[in-house]
Amino acid sequence: MFRILIVEDDTNTRKWMGAVIRKNGFEALVAPDGVAALEVLHGEHVDLVVVDVMMPKMDGYELTRQLRAAWPALPILMVTARQEPRDKRQGFLSGTDDYMTKPVDEQEMILRIKALLRRAQIASEHRLVIGEVCLDYDAQSATRRAEMVTLPKKEFQLLFKLLSNPNVIFTRIQLMNEIWGFDSDTDDHTLNVHISRLRDRFRDWPEFDIVTVRGLGYRGVRRS
Repeated sequence: MFRILIVEDDTNTRKWMGAVIRKNGFEALVAPDGVAALEVLHGEHVDLVVVDVMMPKMDGYELTRQLRAAWPALPILMVTARQEPRDKRQGFLSGTDDYMTKPVDEQEMILRIKALLRRAQIASEHRLVIGEVCLDYDAQSATRRAEMVTLPKKEFQLLFKLLSNPNVIFTRIQLMNEIWGFDSDTDDHTLNVHISRLRDRFRDWPEFDIVTVRGLGYRGVRRS
């Protein structure tokens, strides 16, 4: 069971978020401010942190900077009433992975949490071996025998995602949200271009293929 830490100073909001997270199959830990959150993290394993911005003792931006410095791979979802573009930029500059504005929609929060956890799981695996092919997440490369192909970041993430979950059908919306993010302006055309480039690059590699599922999306197929 994934453990999610909620850092929120408002008691009612904190309780509501905890209830929503537990209802969706996660374990919820809570902290009323950034200082308390760091104490929890030093004593407990946490898979993802939901961070409010306006808090006493330590605001969400500073907490996120400290989290990113101490736990570089820890997924962080920032939730705040601040809706100005500059606030969002500050959130991402401090190191958050995703950003939501209040009032929080329950289903959207859970979808964003699940997407962040999936991305973190993919990144933690680092390498994927399929027959003679090795995908190296750190190097963003695919190697087969003496041939190595270094890919642009989004192309690699897309390929790694599909081949890490062979024969699972991912809708276009799922792939766009997970690879480019919920708030991206990415459209079907961008996704289709990336898929086409991957197919062209690996046309002569028999170990895998990317299959179009008409009306739904794409799935990765391993042939080794």
